[in-house]
Amino acid sequence: MGWEQELGEADRMWRTYIEMAKHLGSHLQQHLQRECDLSAADFEVLVRLTESERREMPVAEVAAATQWEKSRLSHQLTRMAQRGLVERVDSNDRRYPDVRLTDKGYAAINKAVPEHTEMVHALFVDVLGPERLAGFAQACADVLRALDEHRERDCSL
Repeated sequence: MGWEQELGEADRMWRTYIEMAKHLGSHLQQHLQRECDLSAADFEVLVRLTESERREMPVAEVAAATQWEKSRLSHQLTRMAQRGLVERVDSNDRRYPDVRLTDKGYAAINKAVPEHTEMVHALFVDVLGPERLAGFAQACADVLRALDEHRERDCSL
């Protein structure tokens, strides 16, 4: 008997979830790139900055919010600054600048959010419907709580 035959129902569900998440993420990224000329990483940074009170955040906060390593974030911010979407500005912490959303970045995210939201609804929210979506949201919250607890145990070792 091969390993595939030994998989239980829970394993099959896990693999289905992974495949769905991979294909959905890929499709959403391609749509965002094609329709709005933004990568998924651009979108994430722009959303974080838009949600901040002054459309500006310390680099460390952007890193924490995205859970990216410093080098990845630095390269991403450099690419975005070259395209005029963000700019680095002096901060109270002399080691790291703050990141500010430019007017061009604000216009780009204002164009992208409705496009992205429409696609998320068409491919995810509307497909699941209210009841299954609520259950899925609760399940995701439970997994996130378990992850937080696991991280806390790992960090205390």
